[in-house]
Amino acid sequence: MSYKKIGFIGSGKMASAIIKGLIKTGFTTSENLLATKSNPDGLEEKSKELGIRVILDNKELVKNSDVIFVSVKPNQVIGVLEEIKPFVTPDKLIVSIAAGVNINKIEFNLPDKSKVIRVMPNTPALVGEGMSGIVGGVNAKETDVDFVKSLLSTIGKCVVVDNEEQLDIVTAISGSGPAFYYKVINEIARAGEKLGMDYDKALLLSIQTAIGAGKMALNRDISMEQLISNVATKGGCTAVGVDCMNENNTEKLFYDVIKSTTEKAHALGG
Repeated sequence: MSYKKIGFIGSGKMASAIIKGLIKTGFTTSENLLATKSNPDGLEEKSKELGIRVILDNKELVKNSDVIFVSVKPNQVIGVLEEIKPFVTPDKLIVSIAAGVNINKIEFNLPDKSKVIRVMPNTPALVGEGMSGIVGGVNAKETDVDFVKSLLSTIGKCVVVDNEEQLDIVTAISGSGPAFYYKVINEIARAGEKLGMDYDKALLLSIQTAIGAGKMALNRDISMEQLISNVATKGGCTAVGVDCMNENNTEKLFYDVIKSTTEKAHALGG
């Protein structure tokens, strides 16, 4: 199946990031994109911002789209599905980026045989460095999943998970993860401030170090353990810091953070 026309029900920050990524990378052209807005206020401005046609009618969007992104707030998803259900045909692909709304619930509110894919994106998509996890519903084909993975790669990286339960882990690691990294970055900077450095300078040191370390980790050809030992040479100051982390059992700390967040994501989706 070759999908050409891509529509977005809802044109908030995440949908806008994806739309801009699709155009910027040449994945598709603005003529093949369509989005809706829930009210007429700022309709023309939104259209100019995105460089595509933005309308008010979700039903018209579904009729004129091959792929439909449901990018509204979680508590609005069921209402939207009920509205568009009569216009969803088996050849259309429904992609939900609404957190906590599971595939069964989406499929239940659509016609039989509907193809559904659920996506968990994250906010760094707004700067082209997103990390998305995706999983296909019972009727979604491998080619459908591959298409969505390719599409989402325009705003960062994307992984296909084995089942929907793993999407809760994606939520914890990359969906919620930016807040955890912001906290680490900020607390390192605050430590520098307490030791006598200007906070803004310490924050820049911490942020840029995180960016550099992340890029080195992403492009590594050695294990993460080897990356650590390459910096933490025996008897050096880095080794003292790593030892301090080990003594304070940061491995358990981060496991507890991800476990508790995963459990909360699962409870919301249930």
